[in-house]
Amino acid sequence: MTAPAAPSAASRIAVVTGASSGIGAATARQLAEAGYRVVLTARRTDRIEALAKELGAAGHEATAYALDVTDRAAVDEFATAFKTIGVLVNNAGGALGADPVASGDPAEWRQMYETNVIGTLNVTQALLPALTASGDGTVVVLTSTAGHGTYEGGAGYVAAKHAEHVLAETLRLEIVGTPVRVIEVAPGMVKTDEFALTRFGGDQEKAAKVYAGVAEPLTADDVADTITWAITRPSHVNIDLLVVRPRAQASNTKVHRES
Repeated sequence: MTAPAAPSAASRIAVVTGASSGIGAATARQLAEAGYRVVLTARRTDRIEALAKELGAAGHEATAYALDVTDRAAVDEFATAFKTIGVLVNNAGGALGADPVASGDPAEWRQMYETNVIGTLNVTQALLPALTASGDGTVVVLTSTAGHGTYEGGAGYVAAKHAEHVLAETLRLEIVGTPVRVIEVAPGMVKTDEFALTRFGGDQEKAAKVYAGVAEPLTADDVADTITWAITRPSHVNIDLLVVRPRAQASNTKVHRES
């Protein structure tokens, strides 16, 4: 078994987008434990500042930076703070609504595309020079099994995640030969405090139905563990695509639910 690789001095900064909750926050915690100085970005300043304080109290290095990944000018300004970074985790994104194509809200589709795809594009473009300058960079794109299959009522999110998957796949082709890896992690059913609740506009009942009868959906820590494992492989090892689902989920549409 290959042991985790310790980050080199030139590559020990890890930027995590959407770090205010869920998978982003869990990934920041685990990367800090792995020896990275984590830069926490999200729109909710209070959340990332609290996480930075928590990590600092545990003896880790963490910095909070309020950032909307869809604001290109703000992203470009953020990027000027770094000459080199080792890791970028593109986690910011999310789903809105579960309407069929015939009645889906174009505004929700547009917002999902902006956050999941354009946001990932903005931050990746802005930080790619610093990742390359490190001599050992890693770009992680957190997509979803929605980026590799379809399901009824999910077309807007599915379309955005398919686009994000293609972004990662194409970037890997385009930068081969440079010292930067591109890793895609595609989780299936993950139960976090906010994902389904946000998707259904705060409707607790609808959000609960997503996980009803599923004994053990994935947790944010499960996905963060997967991300951290992929990042800490030796530099010559690239985990192109890692799909991770709970045992109860065989596909986007086949889930075992206990009565």
